[in-house]
Amino acid sequence: MAAEAKDLRSLSLEELAAKGNELRGELFNARVRKSTGQLENTALLGTLRRDVARVETILGEKRGAEQ
Repeated sequence: MAAEAKDLRSLSLEELAAKGNELRGELFNARVRKSTGQLENTALLGTLRRDVARVETILGEKRGAEQ
């Protein structure tokens, strides 16, 4: 599930933004499942948080390179 940085760098800005939104939705759902006791793999929260950060970092790099 973990997103590789080299794979993310090949995506366009729109695709990266969509991927970030998708990961944020997954993170939200995982947080809800954790709070209701339905999430068995709690390490998923950390993985999703890191993936969101990875996407945001690459988005920032690409947006900075455009200017």
